[in-house]
Amino acid sequence: MTEALPESLHEAVLGVLHTADADGKARAAAAAAKAWAAGRLEAEYRPGSMPSRPARPARPELLSPAAMPRRTFKGERGRFALLHSLAHIELNAIDLAFDLVGRFGHDMPRAFTDDWLKVGGEEAKHFLALQGRLAAMGGAYGDLPAHDGLWEAAEKTAHDLTARLAVVPMVLEARGLDVTPKTVERLRGAGDTESAQVLEMIYEEEKGHVRAGTVWFTRLAATKGAEPAALFHDMVRTYFKGALKPPFNADARHYAGLDAAFYEPLAGG
Repeated sequence: MTEALPESLHEAVLGVLHTADADGKARAAAAAAKAWAAGRLEAEYRPGSMPSRPARPARPELLSPAAMPRRTFKGERGRFALLHSLAHIELNAIDLAFDLVGRFGHDMPRAFTDDWLKVGGEEAKHFLALQGRLAAMGGAYGDLPAHDGLWEAAEKTAHDLTARLAVVPMVLEARGLDVTPKTVERLRGAGDTESAQVLEMIYEEEKGHVRAGTVWFTRLAATKGAEPAALFHDMVRTYFKGALKPPFNADARHYAGLDAAFYEPLAGG
């Protein structure tokens, strides 16, 4: 039996956020992004109906970041743990993209929804690709505990699009640009070419996700009459705990519009 496709953007967004099954959430996100791009969804927004938290599967167990077990990422078990943690990030990223559209899209140009539904569809592709690698290693997403830090960041910024863009794509996702190239090297060094190729695909598309965040943040700064880097510093110091961690991938960050003036004043030792 084929599931009925949503007729409106509102239905599609809630369909993703209310889906608990991880694979089902990813498939719903991919279908919604495709339907929007094809012009098959009515542009209906109901920001007041957005859930405070998305539905999630019963597993994995969600812990605070401080309670997460330390992992070395050595050997096959370590690689599985690494890929599992990345799958968790991508599942959160699906919800973050769709929450962004449903919560803030009504006040923004249509191109904002275009950008973030495309991002959401790509995050779904990333999750399913990582899930495939976990299956090839004899497991699945949910087999290990994961932390809830990403959605905690969403909750803190649920009232302010400027803050959300600063913390999620421009800090948290930009961190992925810093660390992924070395992770790819480690996977190739361990002979795991298939996982390395998945991460290379994710890395190339995540550059565009960070760039989308920077572009829309910069536009919002202009509407506020604010200098973008100065506003970014204010948002990060207000809504993000701790300093940004070097070393930074300056080339990838520059492609995404994040020049050193944005992140270097916030760097820790």
